Amino acid sequence: MDLNLHRRRSLFSSWSSPRSSSPPKSSRFHAMRFSKTFLLALSVVILLTLILRHKPSDRLTGFADGINNVTTPPLVEVDVSQHIEIPKDPLFGGLLADGFDEQSCLSRYESVLYRKTSAYKPSPYLVSKLRQYEDLHKRCGPNTRSYNEAVKQLKSGRNVGTADCKYVVWVCYSGLGNRILTLASVFLYALLTERVLLVDRGKDMAGLFCEPFPERSWFLPMNFPMIKKFDSFDQNSRESYGNLLKNNKISASMRSLPSYMYLHLTHDYDDYDKMFFCDEDQALLNKFSWLIVKTDNYFVPSLFLMPSFEDELNKMFPNKVTIFHHLGRYLFHPSNHVWGLITRYYKAYLSKADERLGIQVRIFDKGPAPFQYVKDQISACTIGEKLLPEVDVSGFTMNPSKKPKVKAVLMTSLVYGYYENMRNIYWEHPTMTGEIIGVHQPSHEEQQQSEKPLHNMKALAEMYLLSLTDVLVTSAWSTFGYVAQGLGGLRPWILYKSENQTTPNPPCVRAMSMEPCFHAPPFYDCKAKKGIDTGKLVPHVRHCEDISWGLKVVDSHTEN
Repeated sequence: MDLNLHRRRSLFSSWSSPRSSSPPKSSRFHAMRFSKTFLLALSVVILLTLILRHKPSDRLTGFADGINNVTTPPLVEVDVSQHIEIPKDPLFGGLLADGFDEQSCLSRYESVLYRKTSAYKPSPYLVSKLRQYEDLHKRCGPNTRSYNEAVKQLKSGRNVGTADCKYVVWVCYSGLGNRILTLASVFLYALLTERVLLVDRGKDMAGLFCEPFPERSWFLPMNFPMIKKFDSFDQNSRESYGNLLKNNKISASMRSLPSYMYLHLTHDYDDYDKMFFCDEDQALLNKFSWLIVKTDNYFVPSLFLMPSFEDELNKMFPNKVTIFHHLGRYLFHPSNHVWGLITRYYKAYLSKADERLGIQVRIFDKGPAPFQYVKDQISACTIGEKLLPEVDVSGFTMNPSKKPKVKAVLMTSLVYGYYENMRNIYWEHPTMTGEIIGVHQPSHEEQQQSEKPLHNMKALAEMYLLSLTDVLVTSAWSTFGYVAQGLGGLRPWILYKSENQTTPNPPCVRAMSMEPCFHAPPFYDCKAKKGIDTGKLVPHVRHCEDISWGLKVVDSHTEN
């Protein structure tokens, strides 16, 4: 190819060189036309080379069954008549560290081929904090000298305030959506307090996600001395911070402290446990080398109400609604197995569509599903908000377009009926707009099975697929939907929770921000030592749309 290109350049040069004899006028005209044609052809060849170089691999065909002959995602399809966006930033504006083995975690480098470029860039301060944390994790992570010394101190039963490194251990607890949100919360707490995050792998965490930090694992070693106690920790544990406070067995003036502190921050925690969110108590907790946290709450909003953390949070997240968006993309890279599930499904069912709509259905009502009032609610929301077109039940609508717009609807639900209902509507009737609507649902597990690894792999794949859509509808109270909207940087429409098994009116509401909701926040003024509405203290922390007592971080300019 280089030789042919050299010959063509030589031929072109022989026509245009001032040392050559002047050709006739007609020859000069043909030479100019040839030069334009050649330059155009050359530019197309270069463009094709660049695009094909970025084609995502599909080396995981053994991980899921039934999907073959898949197509290429739209971002890498070649259409020289349109502007082509070539992915240029696999590290998300410096959010991710470079230097990982690509084959060990394909999603870390390939996700940029499936995602639109985020409108939200990480702040330079957040990027610098992440690099500093990675250095800390290398120095203090599992099996380092500092870690081994800290474990010896833990076994001794005595706290040593002068330890080189301090740790916060996240206990694997609750469903996958809760786990993802709480792990992000605890990591943010680790950044704020300069602690090393260590993750209890539970039954399946190692099979779901890649390692996010360079060189050192984030997983707690299996020989960690307290790992067998994790399941027994609960609200009644004698060693919990709340119970020690309640029984006056701990204070800042004590000379001798326990070797660790258990923080019970799940939905059933009491007012003493909630003292975790007071600055005075943080000063005491800072003395411990080991903190062990069990939670099912995304507690980030309450961190924004603590004066001791306020300045750091504002510098890390000047755009406050991007907290989980950035931390989620930094921490949660699907394992190669899960990435295979994601990419094969995307290429088979979603890649060719002009637009993708995600609908996440999670119903907490008891009884045999699907429910007709929920079917009606989904239709009222998607059609009423112009997310999907109406259909012509008479069947007389003619489509004048030779190339109609194709919209792919990705539905996720534990049951099959909501998908089946929508699929039949758009299969049996033409749309009023002429659009073609394809409806797809990857799985229907019938009930949540958080203890089963394959169930959680499918759940993670579906959360991630929802995050790749252009527009998103989620269900009230559902952490599954919170994860999808945060990873995708999407401000969803939220389906209201039904009351008395009737269709709510209005059926849905647009979320104030893409941030998740803290379902069980404290309502306490630490300084005044009295109850207070924490959803009205600052303009950027408000009550959630789907849970009236919950808290979420919003843009301070958002209207009530």
